[in-house]
Formats: sequence, C-alpha cells, structure tokens
Amino acid sequence: DSQDVVRPANRPITQTGGVVGLKGNLAPEGAIVKVAGMSELKFSGPARCFDSEEECFEAVTDRSYSEGEVLVIRYEGPRGGPGMREMLSTTAALYGQGMGGKVALITDGRFSGATRGFCIGHVGPEAAVGGPIGLLRDGDLISIDAVNGTIEVALSDTELAARAKAWKARATDYQSGAIWKYAQTVGPARDGAVTHPGGAKETHCYADI
Repeated sequence: DSQDVVRPANRPITQTGGVVGLKGNLAPEGAIVKVAGMSELKFSGPARCFDSEEECFEAVTDRSYSEGEVLVIRYEGPRGGPGMREMLSTTAALYGQGMGGKVALITDGRFSGATRGFCIGHVGPEAAVGGPIGLLRDGDLISIDAVNGTIEVALSDTELAARAKAWKARATDYQSGAIWKYAQTVGPARDGAVTHPGGAKETHCYADI
C-alpha cells in the first residue's frame, strides 16, 4: 500500500484500461477505442459518412466538416478495403487543424498506435458485408460511451432492417488478381482478419514418407 507502481484492483490508476471494447447496434460484433490519455470518454454527434479514407481526407483537407460531427470512414475493413489499412492520414490532418478533440472518427478499418482522440476502429460487421456502419446516413445521431462500452446509432431495429434490405454492396477497384482473391476469403477483424479455406472442411492429410 505504500507504493504506486503496482496497484490493487480496488485502486486503479484509471477507470478503464488503455484500450476499451465497444458494442451496440452500430457494432454488434464489437469495436475498439484507445482511451489512454483521453480526458473525455463520451461523445455524441451527427454522422458524416465517407466510403473511403480518401473521401474523408479530402473533406478534412478542405475543412468541409463541422465540430461535433462523427466522421464515418467505411468500406475500409478486411474485405472492403481490401486489407484493413490504417486511417492515420485523416487523424493526423485533424490534429494538424486543432480539431482532434472536437470530432469523433469511426471506421471498419484500423488505426495506428500513434492515433489520438476519439477514434473507434475495427467496427464489425464491416460495411462490405452489410454491417450497420454501411447503413448509416449523414445526420444519423451516434453515441459513443467508453465508460460503459457502448456505441449506438439512434435508429430502431425496424429502420435498420429496412435500410439493410435496400443496401447494395460497394464494388472495389479490385475485380481480379490476388487482392480480389484475398477479399473473397478473408474473415472478420474479430477473428484476426485472416483468410479461410471456405465452407468445406479440409479432409486430406499430408504424409512425409
């Protein structure tokens, strides 16, 4: 009790660890936010949707966004990207403009460990497979609570179901070759974003004779 290096569970340094898992109707399979160094752990605001990092980066560069918005970068997950790349360019640009703490950013892609601010990644299911992040429209109210571990959009199940019925998959620039093949076999971020052999279980075996 006389030291502060290793603390007991009833006297933690912070309420949460440095990384918090989130779940809710916007991320039924979960999402991740790094809260280390953050003073505010809750954020609510209207969605501003972009279907690639490039679209969002251009909007940030042009300053055609507003304080209090939740910037949504989708179709950047394992299948949609394809490849689940980092969204570091956009977060760096936001901080360069002094807006890093004034907006939130959510994506089905991922972030660098150097990312700061309210940046939620690994949102699943990803947009490319019809996840709720792909059903969002500009102006939808999103609430993020890193204390209670929730991420919600103010839409009823009925409205989400109606949007899902009308949803169409977004085509990528890769319609052949190795990257296309990767996109057909890659699994979700929650399972490691690794490729899978498909529905049929392998039955053959190898023998070193």
